[in-house]
Amino acid sequence: MYRNYIFDFYGTLADIRTDEEKPYLWQKMSEIYSAMGAPYGPEELSAAFRLLEQEEKVRMGTEDAEPDLSKVFAGLYHRKGAACDQTLSRMTAVTFRAISREYIRTYDGVEDFLQELKDRGKGVYLLSNAQTDFTRPEIQMLDLVKYFDGIFISAEQGCKKPSVVFFERLLERYALNPWESIMIGNDESADIAGACKVGMDSLYIHTAISPKEYGKIKATYRVMDGDFRKIRELIL
Repeated sequence: MYRNYIFDFYGTLADIRTDEEKPYLWQKMSEIYSAMGAPYGPEELSAAFRLLEQEEKVRMGTEDAEPDLSKVFAGLYHRKGAACDQTLSRMTAVTFRAISREYIRTYDGVEDFLQELKDRGKGVYLLSNAQTDFTRPEIQMLDLVKYFDGIFISAEQGCKKPSVVFFERLLERYALNPWESIMIGNDESADIAGACKVGMDSLYIHTAISPKEYGKIKATYRVMDGDFRKIRELIL
């Protein structure tokens, strides 16, 4: 039916829960920063993180931009006069994510469907609004890297769904025709709206972590009960 299948990650392929507000997270992160020469108390670190995150968003200057949090994690060291190279920044981000993450797992039927797409010679791509140091390790943890012909992450591109630029970069990079491709995602305002802007069909799957508002943007297909296994019947 289609030659190329483009997936969102969180809420579409992977079910995840995180809590970035729990005191335990900021206590442990303050201990890590302090041990590496950047002394913070938990509340001070939390406030500084949010401030630098907001400054990075303002610096990028557009709603379609995706701030790279690796710069925030590095900036927290620099504020205290501590050195931070790319390796330390990455490991700090990975640790932050591991502590804040309550669980992550693929939905039932995801791996079987991705494998069938590969067996049929289809192109399989990921287009995710996400952070590199959070998402690439989680894709690896779930053993999904092997299924993708291309992975595009918003923090690496400086833009995010539903930006036409983000979609077009993927299409251009892999020479994909939008009318031969379909976007599958759980967020209408990002996944479905973005696909519509570039003339691509779309499938909306409503899951527990989908934004509450839906029904305003018309997807080509819909799965409203979160059953990923139903996707095969509709688009393959």
